[in-house]
Amino acid sequence: MELAEDQNLSALAGPVLIIGTGLLGASVGLALRAQKIPVYLSDVSPTIEAIAEDIGAGRSLRAVATERGVAPSDLRQLLGSEPQLVVVAAPPDVCAQIVVEQLTLWQHAVVIDIASVKLSILQQVQQSGVDTSRYLGTHPMAGREKSGPVAARGELFTSRPFVVCKHPDVSPTAVRLAQTLGIEMGSTLTYLDAAEHDRAVALISHVPQVMSSLMASRLQETPLHALGLAGQGLRDTVRIAGSDPGLWIQILAANSENIVPTLLGVRDDLERLITTLENPTAAGARLDIAQLMSEGNAGVARIPGKHGGAPEAFSQLTILVDDTPGQIARLLIDIGELGVNIEDLRLEHSPGQPVGMAEISVNPNEHEKLVEDLTSAGWKVVR
Repeated sequence: MELAEDQNLSALAGPVLIIGTGLLGASVGLALRAQKIPVYLSDVSPTIEAIAEDIGAGRSLRAVATERGVAPSDLRQLLGSEPQLVVVAAPPDVCAQIVVEQLTLWQHAVVIDIASVKLSILQQVQQSGVDTSRYLGTHPMAGREKSGPVAARGELFTSRPFVVCKHPDVSPTAVRLAQTLGIEMGSTLTYLDAAEHDRAVALISHVPQVMSSLMASRLQETPLHALGLAGQGLRDTVRIAGSDPGLWIQILAANSENIVPTLLGVRDDLERLITTLENPTAAGARLDIAQLMSEGNAGVARIPGKHGGAPEAFSQLTILVDDTPGQIARLLIDIGELGVNIEDLRLEHSPGQPVGMAEISVNPNEHEKLVEDLTSAGWKVVR
């Protein structure tokens, strides 16, 4: 993995053509329009395309076609000139086909895709026989459990990794333009080859989605009075289980080669834990449980925190917050006026309860004074 240091980037002036205006495509459009870059939108669904235009992600090609009396398929006449950049934000099963079509249609435009798998798409594009010097696979590592343009946010990619997957035939111009796109969206550039990317996202994205969905599936027959007891642990675990099944069918199938080994490892750990819990008082059983939990502690400690620091590098405190409008905003303002930088923030609230809890992470050197200052300001602080 290599972080970008090249500051000699091609200017992204547009126009940019975005094909696929779901969550990611529309979010790219919003981010670029905030920079005054001209954006055109195309989607197989007229409704989705129109919604993306309505939220300000760009100009709908169908709307332009209606205004000018031109066929929506006549991209050359609709745009008036070649786009500088084509962003293919389509599902993995059709992504390569659209990339090939765009490379064939335009003579100079750089074409990138932002799908969540990279190797299979690259191979299909290469096998098509088109000129791949203007093609580059990228992946903005951001998303939401919601889908569609109504969930799009221009700041979705801010401070998130934007993976650029170079291949031997790609031109420097295409790479620089992809870099510029990532920077315009506020992302952090990272370089991986396609195979390395797919191995990485299998573990940090695809398997977590599977585990969340499997856990959530256990809740289907759970009595409502039991679900009413759910705290933040369950909510955190199943949050992403609300993701689009149709998209995940494609992702899991396309990256199955990298997903299966991790799932096999999880299966081994589950079988080990099940065997232990079937006789939890046997000799060595408690040690085995402790070891499994410790292995989890060690794994989570390796996940980088803000600015690359590990989570344990920060100190946590919990503040009780009344369930009334404006309380979270007041808390953040108070902390800001005290000159303390919040490294992380988590909110926990059970429906029907009069208070919630804001768990914040701060520099350990500021912990004690912050507790004193917030207490003096009238906040109820749990150390």
